[in-house]
Amino acid sequence: MRNANTKKLTGTALLAAIIVVLQTVASGIKFGTFTPTLSLIPIIIGALVYGPLSGAFLGLVFGVIVVIGVLSGTEPMSTLMLQTNPVMTVGVCLVKGAMAGLIPGLLYKLFNGKRDLLATVVSTVSAPIVNTGIFCAALMTVFLPITQQFSDMLGFADAGKFVLLGIVGTNFLFELLLNAVLVPIVIRIINFIRK
Repeated sequence: MRNANTKKLTGTALLAAIIVVLQTVASGIKFGTFTPTLSLIPIIIGALVYGPLSGAFLGLVFGVIVVIGVLSGTEPMSTLMLQTNPVMTVGVCLVKGAMAGLIPGLLYKLFNGKRDLLATVVSTVSAPIVNTGIFCAALMTVFLPITQQFSDMLGFADAGKFVLLGIVGTNFLFELLLNAVLVPIVIRIINFIRK
């Protein structure tokens, strides 16, 4: 039992270090106007290999790094969100991160067994859905005035179209496809770690 706990703690710590590196180094990688969230991959791996609580912890690490990025002012929209409602901005970053790790872990436990591929696919795809879904929900509720401002600035007819086409239509779809493509790799990593 002690060996399994040590292995889980070590693996989770290693994945947390990978998340820190990906969020700090890869944040400079842009595809058009957005930065893909590459950190979801180690979060998903941790959630599937070590369970929902490890996934939530890794998502929280991701959220903390995102908050640090927001505080540094690297993204104009996030900076404006922080100036408008700092508590809610930090809360959204932390909650969406933690949930992007917890939900895949729970789904994997629910579907795992004879349907390992289905469990992996559903869990892997759920991470960007949760991450982007919580962010978009915040944009359309608490931060609606800011969303409208960016929508007008970028030439969208309204805030809903900006969120749907500007955020979901680019960032989310890219992350979803990236995770879907990486599912076979995630399966191999999980099988390798479990041997």
